[in-house]
Amino acid sequence: MITSRYCTTMADHNSWMNAKMYALCATLSDIDRKKDQRAFFHSIHSTLNHILSCDLMFLANFKENTVFAESEGDLYEDFSELSKNRRIADAKISQWAKSVQLDWLEAASEYTHFEDGVARTVTQGFWVVHMFNHQTHHRGQITTLLTQLGHDIGSTDLHMSVPLPS
Repeated sequence: MITSRYCTTMADHNSWMNAKMYALCATLSDIDRKKDQRAFFHSIHSTLNHILSCDLMFLANFKENTVFAESEGDLYEDFSELSKNRRIADAKISQWAKSVQLDWLEAASEYTHFEDGVARTVTQGFWVVHMFNHQTHHRGQITTLLTQLGHDIGSTDLHMSVPLPS
């Protein structure tokens, strides 16, 4: 079972990685960010939008118990708007992570997946792990696309996002 410390560690890593990724992506032209590189979401820009969309979906469910509903298409066409809203979402995820209680993580969560129609029961903690895993998965896709464009994001390792002792 995960703990509230896991949530804050992963939220910190998420913020660190997104800051690195968006800083590097800001150096690209809009054409390069939006170029169809034959990835699942086609472009860096659309993949960044997908990650943000899903993070907002998970966060709404975690905080307000709303039904998961991913948006279709890009939330933001303008990179500066996308970047601004990414920072806002990261702050909300960090704030939420600091408030997570163990009993909530262990609470049952029932859902029926749209693909197979089978009802399942997992824990809220399962969804938290899924959210952070989802972010990491798609950021990995973006690092590949950046590499194909000749850009190196550097380390993406979890242990590199842990603050150094003062």
